[in-house]
Amino acid sequence: MKLRHNDVIYLIFTSIIEDEIGNQIEQNIERKVYANEFSVSVTEYYNAAATGMRPSKSFEIYSFEYRGEEKLKHEDIIYRIIRVESRGEKTRITCERVVGDA
Repeated sequence: MKLRHNDVIYLIFTSIIEDEIGNQIEQNIERKVYANEFSVSVTEYYNAAATGMRPSKSFEIYSFEYRGEEKLKHEDIIYRIIRVESRGEKTRITCERVVGDA
């Protein structure tokens, strides 16, 4: 079965810029990527929960598209990337919802 990468996610890179008076400001740069969404397995959920993480989504993208981002957005919700597993030409990204982040 060939998956079609029907889900849209935005990988988020955070950079620090300076405003006109020298204040450092975080700026999020989003990059649109097509992905396949997968369920987080029970084993993966409990293993992560033991270390204080709460995995809620997992996506698979082409490996060349992942550039070390620490966050992603899916359906207007921001997630923190907590695990990245490269599988040859595909990379699986597991993330948890960022609480209180708009």
